[in-house]
Amino acid sequence: MSKTHPTLTIDLNHGAKVLEVPTGQTLLAALKAQEVHLASACGGKGLCGFCKVKVLFGAPAPGPVDKQKLSEDEITNGMRLACQMELSPGADLAIEVAGTLLPARSYRAVVERIDPLTYDINHVRLRLVDPAAMTFEPGQYIQLDRPASAECPGVSRAYSMASRPSETDIVELMIRRVPNGMMSVWVHECLAIGDEVSLTGPFGEFALSSRKLPMVWVAGGSGMSPFWSMVHHLREIGNTRKVYFFFGAVALRDLFLVDEWRTLEAELDWLEFIPAISGGEENWDGERGLITEVIARHLPEIPSPLEAYLCGSPGMCNAACNVLTDNGVNERMIFFDKFA
Repeated sequence: MSKTHPTLTIDLNHGAKVLEVPTGQTLLAALKAQEVHLASACGGKGLCGFCKVKVLFGAPAPGPVDKQKLSEDEITNGMRLACQMELSPGADLAIEVAGTLLPARSYRAVVERIDPLTYDINHVRLRLVDPAAMTFEPGQYIQLDRPASAECPGVSRAYSMASRPSETDIVELMIRRVPNGMMSVWVHECLAIGDEVSLTGPFGEFALSSRKLPMVWVAGGSGMSPFWSMVHHLREIGNTRKVYFFFGAVALRDLFLVDEWRTLEAELDWLEFIPAISGGEENWDGERGLITEVIARHLPEIPSPLEAYLCGSPGMCNAACNVLTDNGVNERMIFFDKFA
């Protein structure tokens, strides 16, 4: 006979929703069960720091992960990580979450295509089933769910969408295989055409501004994903803003969709595609060096002021940011999508 946990009450956004939820779980899990989906790129493991909520009443003492991921001002103002808050009997809560998160919801989808882009990156195309459409901004991401099994507990991981917003029934992802990654190994080894999957979204604020400034885009590997969405969206809406896309790779085998980007570059007078490899053993007549070195060489030719959009590892994003600011780019005009 299963044990029934006592419940507590959560007041969400000043009475916008009042939830009665079982204790004995995290706030993140409790909200998800009530179709209130917070961003959580790491799947609730306390690694990304995205699942922030403002606790207006009943705030617990901050834990070590809160102290690591949140600033002192955030903690003082009642911010906590929902994945770190264990719900206890008698501890009713009043919380506030960003209004932009409330449209996120769960979807069922069917795997329509899986195409290898490189030896370790697959392009996965999903067709939404229920609901059958999603509204999102290019640059946003979803969280893909892997169901629990005897070999693995259920996990969720965040992936930027590569699909264009005009295809409301399609979600496309570029998923790199991470050694021993519980999600990415499953995607690469087990996921098959026709399989049904669940996902949640959309999330994220990595989206194009309405300014008319030139843009520098920087990515490597699967960090191309949001820019693939952005470039097709801009093409559809008749963009005239200049775009310089710097795409870095170690070796030729790490480059992909180069011909497709070259075709877009020939068609769109506002797009310049600059791929580069940092290895020296290849038969390659393009740019060479770390992508930050390539950016530094080209920046004097790019009109300023400008905006920069960076997608990739924290190390790559931080290094690119340093190069940009060292060359006079305003830090407030640099936007990130760092992998957790």
